[in-house]
Amino acid sequence: MQYLAGATGLLFTLQNILWINIGVFVGSVFAAIPGLSVILCVILFLPVTYSMTAIPGMMFLLGIYCAGGYGGSVSAILINTPGTPHAAATMLDGHPLSEKGRTKAALKIALYASTFGGIFSAIMLLFLGPQVAKVAAQLGTAEYFMVCVFGLTIIAGVSGNSITKGLISACLGLLISCIGADPMTSYDRFTFGVSRLYLGLDLAVCLIGLFALVEIMAKAEKRLDRLNLNMREFQDDGKITKDEYKRMSLPVLISSIIGVCVGIIPGTGASEASWFSYNTAKNISKHKEEFGHGCVEGIAAAEAANNAVTGATLIPLLTLGIPGDGTVAIMLSALMINGLNPGLSLFTTDGDIMYAIMLGLILVNLFMFLQGKFLTSLFAKVVSIPQEILTPIIVIFCFAGAYSVNENYFDVGVALVFGALAWILRKLELPAVPILLGLVLGNMTETNFRRALLISNGSPKIFFSSIYCMIFLALIVLSVAIIVRGKIKEAKASVK
Repeated sequence: MQYLAGATGLLFTLQNILWINIGVFVGSVFAAIPGLSVILCVILFLPVTYSMTAIPGMMFLLGIYCAGGYGGSVSAILINTPGTPHAAATMLDGHPLSEKGRTKAALKIALYASTFGGIFSAIMLLFLGPQVAKVAAQLGTAEYFMVCVFGLTIIAGVSGNSITKGLISACLGLLISCIGADPMTSYDRFTFGVSRLYLGLDLAVCLIGLFALVEIMAKAEKRLDRLNLNMREFQDDGKITKDEYKRMSLPVLISSIIGVCVGIIPGTGASEASWFSYNTAKNISKHKEEFGHGCVEGIAAAEAANNAVTGATLIPLLTLGIPGDGTVAIMLSALMINGLNPGLSLFTTDGDIMYAIMLGLILVNLFMFLQGKFLTSLFAKVVSIPQEILTPIIVIFCFAGAYSVNENYFDVGVALVFGALAWILRKLELPAVPILLGLVLGNMTETNFRRALLISNGSPKIFFSSIYCMIFLALIVLSVAIIVRGKIKEAKASVK
């Protein structure tokens, strides 16, 4: 804490405040556009920071990073298309609540939960960062595999009425994740002679097809007169009742804790945290039947978790030099260009700069709240655009987003293929969300499983060799038991 006085002096400058607000605005707008991910936004604006010193540069990038977590929820709520991959969980209840004529309320819930999760994560970074990072550094490949298996148990919770159909979709997602180079031997798999497939499929491109393009095709199947929005449904006052605040309080707190725990572990991310939290909120809720139909707890849980990841991913980055996710990995270059090589020694050699960055994360979330509060009514007006105008705009942004990820037309074709696949799955009543989970966790699960077996010479005992493995195993058993119990209750209730 000896560096706090110097850190506040470095942080609270007009330049830093300006760049924080610019970053928050850019991140919010960019993430709200389907197909344009936060990581892409950070990549595009990274060169801007090369002429800055460490603190304003990091404040700008952190503004984009944090606001992107909230911005992705805007399109998920308004047009049922997640602006970012981790907003897919928010979409499940955000858009149904919007369709009930409570668009502003849904956006406010997302903003409040995102702000709480972000500030909670920033505080954890400030006070517990070095200590928790030491624990995370002790996790090996076996522990990472158990984390992935724990993540896969969520599939049962987001499979709708049929676990079987959910598992079929998840297996399809896991199969698709195998496309590309083998992570251990580098041999190509399922490339069918297409050299571009050797690099695998980009998650953002797949997501555009799975959720954005299929939504457009579904709208195109409707009669034209049904495409016009009824404006009276969106003229709500955005009021959130005391009972709803009470219902959201526990899921938001638990989801913030989950987000921090997931974010600390390198290689995981906001998508996994939001699904963990959504599933947990559903299991502990007294209103399970409302989930998927505009439940305020579902929106709050998903948004609190994905923003709670932001600060936690910085813990292993700043203390051990290990980026928590892809976006933070890009930020690493912003630090290194200023001669700051992340690691434990950085807190002693440049402690004031490190604490300024950590304190700045709290400031970023406060400005995100203020901007979101001011712009919520403007975001809500997006739904007033006639559907016949909005749909072509979405198509343009989808294709532009697919192209801009790697700047090639091959990804546009991939998005179209996944759009057609999602349309077929919708006709067969197979959920698309488990495919997303399979894509997110597939490569990580396989890589850590095979590495662990190589280390143990093929012995499965390695997965029960540490206290961390046993803790995750207990969580897996508990999670499956809770899900099965919930499904049995639902089945009994439907019989009655």
